[in-house]
Amino acid sequence: MEKKVQEALSEIKRGTSEIIDIEAIEKLIKKYFETGENFYIKAGFDPTAPDLHLGHTVLIQKLATFQKFGGIIQFLIGDFTATIGDPTGKSETRKILSNEQVLNNAETYKEQVFKILDPKKTQVMFNSTWLKELGTGGLIQLASNLTVARMLERDDFSKRYASNTPIALSEFTYPLLQGYDSVAMNTDIELGGTDQKFNLLMGRTLQKAYNCKKQQAVLMMPILEGLDGIQKMSKSLGNYIGVTDQPFDMFGKILSISDELMWRYFELLSSKSLKEIDEIKEGVKNETLHPKKIKEELAMEIVERFHGKGEGQKAKEEFERVFAKKDIPTDMAEFVFEAPIWVCQALVDSKLVDSTSQARRDIKANAVSINQEKIDDDKLNLETGEYILQKGKKNFAKIVIK
Repeated sequence: MEKKVQEALSEIKRGTSEIIDIEAIEKLIKKYFETGENFYIKAGFDPTAPDLHLGHTVLIQKLATFQKFGGIIQFLIGDFTATIGDPTGKSETRKILSNEQVLNNAETYKEQVFKILDPKKTQVMFNSTWLKELGTGGLIQLASNLTVARMLERDDFSKRYASNTPIALSEFTYPLLQGYDSVAMNTDIELGGTDQKFNLLMGRTLQKAYNCKKQQAVLMMPILEGLDGIQKMSKSLGNYIGVTDQPFDMFGKILSISDELMWRYFELLSSKSLKEIDEIKEGVKNETLHPKKIKEELAMEIVERFHGKGEGQKAKEEFERVFAKKDIPTDMAEFVFEAPIWVCQALVDSKLVDSTSQARRDIKANAVSINQEKIDDDKLNLETGEYILQKGKKNFAKIVIK
């Protein structure tokens, strides 16, 4: 029994940034193994954007882990709080969505998350159910649990206050309402990103204030780096993999990540156990497994998660056919450089030429390509990103510039 509990805790701790009250989580899991009694894990989603990318699914993967060990997921659609707008990390007041926009986006979320979560162990909830009934008196009682000084401890609020950027009073209610959700839902554990810590702790504070006879444990997941391996995955930065991306595109994007970043993706996105991942790492270390083959397995796993069984293999075969037609090898040497780097130096450091003077001559001779496009500027500096350098017809190198 104790071994099963510890194995479950290892999977739950995997990849986390911070856990508050791990002892409470251990008790809940132990009770489940002993009696079969379930416990409840809350994760809130404000449906302000209809599409998820893999960065969002880090949290959802962790919810799926809890489902294996007795957790019932309270998948909270913040249809009421979305009309306020979560101010976390924002430098200005957010625009308010219409009720129709909120509900449409919520439906899209539900379609996407059930590709990861078990619907039978998931309760989809809407916080308008209890927040609309809270009323003026209830809101005043709720607000009495927090001072303005405490609210201004939030980094985003303090920065906006110091710079005289407007803060709407409605925004102050957001963390209070998120915390009250935990009271209304009788939540045992709440999950969120590291940027949500203030709001997540509010649930603990209010459960105590409302005599709930429990204070939820809090588990925070890190922000997943995007394809560049540096900045967080973001649509605005263009370094994302969308869960609705086509299989071919999804496969190709995952294959483009660096070997170093691959292990981070395995830890946060793969459904393989820690033991399995350790065995794969050992195989790569002793060279019985090739990093490219392992990356392909990860890409196929993720493609199949969102597009169905067999789609990963199809994406792999299509990817190989396309690259074969373009005469680009799917397996090439990879080099990491600091930005910016002079293109001639990059050609030397990636072992495509012997000297920068030779690099200049090759560029002038129209023999050098970047991402399959010929270049003629021998003074070009390459900035942050990933590139395929090619000299002649058969000499390639993938370079990652950080």
